[in-house]
Amino acid sequence: MPKKFIDLSVTLEAETRSDPPIMLPEIEYMAHSETAEQMMSFFPGLTQQDLPQGEGWAIERLSIFTHNGTHLDAPYHHHSTMDGGAPAITIDEVPLEWCFSAGVKLDFRHFEDGHLVTPNEIDAELARIGHKIAPLDIVLVNTSAATRFGQPDYLSKGCGMGRDATMHLLEQGVRLTGTDAWSWDAPFSLTAERYAETQDSTLIWEGHRASMD
Repeated sequence: MPKKFIDLSVTLEAETRSDPPIMLPEIEYMAHSETAEQMMSFFPGLTQQDLPQGEGWAIERLSIFTHNGTHLDAPYHHHSTMDGGAPAITIDEVPLEWCFSAGVKLDFRHFEDGHLVTPNEIDAELARIGHKIAPLDIVLVNTSAATRFGQPDYLSKGCGMGRDATMHLLEQGVRLTGTDAWSWDAPFSLTAERYAETQDSTLIWEGHRASMD
């Protein structure tokens, strides 16, 4: 069976509500008509009249976070250590073989916002679709968040993958995962409510922090 590649990327845009306000990308768009002087600076004596229709290049200046748009979290993003104390690998150290493998989508759109998926729920979904996890499978989680991407409530939508669920996948050889929500974990606003009730800091970012072990 031939391989099928599916583009799951989203466009990086300055006006889309894709991240918290403190992390939104800033993009300055410069059109051909605005950059003639940039091009002329490389070639002494060149005038704008020398350029075809007086145009330079179209280019953008970006101020972004590594979490903006379609991206891959390295373990270093989660914590300074991994595997029980070893230095966490940075993005340039992520093995490429982790990134090119068979993918499987788990449909968790029916779970309520903030629900923490359990290992049993992962197994039940795998049984429903008839798939057995193999090492280096890429597991993609489809939550209800995708339908609200770019909307004011996007950051509070979708279920989350907690520590137990993440460890369940890691122990089966999964090394790369994906989600349509803003975070692999439950929405921060809903985790904040649980933290306020319990003062249990282990609830915070528990799915990401699983890589520490």
